[in-house]
Amino acid sequence: MAIRSTAAVAILGVAAQAQAVSFETGGYQTDIYGYARLNASYDIDSNQALSTRSGSYSGLVNNDDAADGHFGADAFQSRIGVKTVSPEGVKINVEGDFRGGGGGSLRLRHAYGEYNGVLMGQTWSNFTSFVGNTSTLDFDSLPGVAGYQSRTTQARYTTGPLSLSLEDPQSSFVTAPANAAQKDSLPALTARLQDSAGGLSYSAALLAHQVGYDTGSEDESAMGFATFVAAKIALSDMITVQGSLSYTDGANSYLYRSGENFGAASAYVDPASGDVETISGYGGTVGAGFNLGGGRSINVGYGIVEVDWDDAEDDGVAVAGQSESNSAVMANYQWTPVKNVMMGVEYAFLKRENVSGDDGDASRILFAAQYNF
Repeated sequence: MAIRSTAAVAILGVAAQAQAVSFETGGYQTDIYGYARLNASYDIDSNQALSTRSGSYSGLVNNDDAADGHFGADAFQSRIGVKTVSPEGVKINVEGDFRGGGGGSLRLRHAYGEYNGVLMGQTWSNFTSFVGNTSTLDFDSLPGVAGYQSRTTQARYTTGPLSLSLEDPQSSFVTAPANAAQKDSLPALTARLQDSAGGLSYSAALLAHQVGYDTGSEDESAMGFATFVAAKIALSDMITVQGSLSYTDGANSYLYRSGENFGAASAYVDPASGDVETISGYGGTVGAGFNLGGGRSINVGYGIVEVDWDDAEDDGVAVAGQSESNSAVMANYQWTPVKNVMMGVEYAFLKRENVSGDDGDASRILFAAQYNF
């Protein structure tokens, strides 16, 4: 049941590859898949909608006097993909959606090949898991879910439940010296274990990368690390409980929705010494899913991330406007009236607090309708 619930999340919000148009030519098995999707949102308080009508943390501070009551709709989450398997067992997958350029432009999501456990190209980061995710209608989901939750260029090897990868690194500084260029000298190294036993599905991962800068005369760097654990358990045929815990130090790009909207800065440069100092953070989610039968379900979830800016503040770095805490609570109702069709409505409450103590919150409602093929 836990595995089926995880697959349902993937179908509705992530991959949508279970339903596909399949055909065979010359020994190549090819699937064309995707979906058309409408997202519509009503922001009860300040306007927090991004493309796909997802809720944003950007600007969610001191918003008491902001204009309220904002409606919008788009179909930018709609996607299409092609997957083919050669007679020799080589798998190739190319997929895109229309969230690029702020919405409406084709965006590359997946483009990779895989053979005998060796994958190269762009796809979900190996430092990602959907096992502990609660099914949300909001495309960007809850803060604190496990790992990067996005796609990146990589070389990966998978054997059984273990996956190892070298990936394009993701990091940023909150401040850097004048005339300095951020430098990534090494790829990010990840290791992930993901498996299931009975009604339990679980995942755990580690990541290490380098955060550095170079002014031409000064070359400084530090190592950043991240880890997460995630699990889903079926309490019965009707109820699942799931969640995740994450910790980062010098790798906040991998702490989901910890910054202005997504990853926070991973490090800062000490103004006195010029040394690279890492910034730590942590987060987590918890949720439950209730299968009501007849294609109906209810999902509730909570997520939070916290970033520790104390050392940067003590060293005189200007971080007052940085997000210290982002959180969200949500509840949705989803209905599948016929095969390949999903409709749902979701309520979410977003909250943000900055280092300065300034804070803000907002309530919003999201409607979605998705037609898979």
